[in-house]
Amino acid sequence: MEIELKENEEICDLERKGYKVIQDKEKFCFGMDAVLLSSFAEVKKNERAIDFGTGTGVIPILLEAKTDGEDFVGLEIQKESVDMAMRSVQMNNLGSKIEIVEGDIKNASEIFGKDSFDVVVTNPPYMSENNGIENPDAPKAIARHEIKCTLEDVIREAAAVLKPQGRFYMVHRPRRLADAMELMRQYKIEPKKIRMVYPYKDKPSNMVLIEGARGGRPMMNIEEPLIVYDEPNVYTREILDIYEK
Repeated sequence: MEIELKENEEICDLERKGYKVIQDKEKFCFGMDAVLLSSFAEVKKNERAIDFGTGTGVIPILLEAKTDGEDFVGLEIQKESVDMAMRSVQMNNLGSKIEIVEGDIKNASEIFGKDSFDVVVTNPPYMSENNGIENPDAPKAIARHEIKCTLEDVIREAAAVLKPQGRFYMVHRPRRLADAMELMRQYKIEPKKIRMVYPYKDKPSNMVLIEGARGGRPMMNIEEPLIVYDEPNVYTREILDIYEK
């Protein structure tokens, strides 16, 4: 389906089932963290999944391509991103599988009701501090900093909308791992699996993938490290596999 692009917008090929996503080159575009999260998350047959802070909708579209889930919802507070996400869904003819909802993560359980999803995925703002933000209303600032919602808001509302034993998937920064795990347990999401992501094998980790289960029993697995580059601009075989499968 032909979709008219607005100023500064471009179409990015996701290389999955012919799917594409609309992005604004001057604002926030999706990165590797979204791709890794969509491969880390598991959505089984007949399950419903929601992406908190969906941006332009890339994660629901990738999850539809990669998993057997029944349907997917993207929740986003920024009007411009909602508009791009809706047009991306329309462009890919996925209106029967993906719904984009404009709304605040802090109100997710009011919008959708409690115990309404099998899976919650999220790539939330990483920065807890607002220092150095010249314009706190700018799209990039909202996507990167906890301006519209905090990590606690995300985890509290995930726990509320998840069904018992429902799964929670998040990508974040390692320096916030202790905060994430403390909050997950506070809201009865038991950490079940962690995978650290490293840019190079001899560099510190810069991302962490986390899986939790609402009401799960205490037991957590630490998966083997995921290395992104063998050398500058050369992806490892596993990263290539993630992008290709």
